[in-house]
Amino acid sequence: MYQPEIQPRISPKFPPYLALVLGVIFISTSAILVRWSQAPAAVIAFYRLLFTLLMMAPFWAVAKKWDVSGITRREWLLMGLSGVMLAFHFIFWFISLEMTSVASSVVLVTLSPLFTFVGARIFFQEKAPAKALLGGAMAMGGGMIIGWGDFAYGMQAVIGDLLALLAALLVAVYWMIGQFMRKVTDSFTYTSIVYGMSALTLFIYMLLSGESFAPYPAMEWLLFIALAIFPTLLGHSVFNWSLKWVSASAVSVSVLGEAAGASILACFLLGEAITLQQGLGGIILLIGIFIFNRYQHR
Repeated sequence: MYQPEIQPRISPKFPPYLALVLGVIFISTSAILVRWSQAPAAVIAFYRLLFTLLMMAPFWAVAKKWDVSGITRREWLLMGLSGVMLAFHFIFWFISLEMTSVASSVVLVTLSPLFTFVGARIFFQEKAPAKALLGGAMAMGGGMIIGWGDFAYGMQAVIGDLLALLAALLVAVYWMIGQFMRKVTDSFTYTSIVYGMSALTLFIYMLLSGESFAPYPAMEWLLFIALAIFPTLLGHSVFNWSLKWVSASAVSVSVLGEAAGASILACFLLGEAITLQQGLGGIILLIGIFIFNRYQHR
């Protein structure tokens, strides 16, 4: 029976933490591109991943790494689950962006580090120090401040916040599976399979929900392609590459930078002002997660 050989952590030529910074810059464009699109959430997510796969296809033959013969059934199941998590992360988050502000949605969806740490406690028996738990409580309090402020905008905004939280949970599972799988498979094979599984999930979802695959205006297709290039190939794929050398917790904490980047872009490109309550809640949330991550690793 095939047993995957876990490769030693040899330092890559490109610094992983610099890659995380670049990934955050590119992934911050996601919320803006989604808000500009008028297509349904599942359609946006499906074409985002489909165009990503089409752009990766020419490199399959060049890289000569498209060999799946050594992948075990368990690993296929894990990558399939990862793809499903990514698909529904996109669906719930994109719907959230339609129902609440970019600032609220992005800040709440970046709560994934808390779910990542909880998952590590459940599945890997990692214990969190008291100071880390205090940071987690602060982060949850910041999220509650943001959500409470959105009551002023009606129940729709609150539901949007809850969907963003659900999207955070799903992407945390996605990162944790990625951390394990990147120890036993290369980045190109892993991302190709996961993106493919995710696109297939979205395709089935669209068939069952009756979403239309076409036609869409030319601008929509440009947005789909932009989503494939910037937040996916230059964002998610860079994060998946870095998981060989850094933990899922480090990746999910790095993604917190998306909250600041997307909110700033929303101010300039969408004219969305950040309210005092959103700003205060966001600052408390980010400080709380920083404290949680700092003392958790200690």
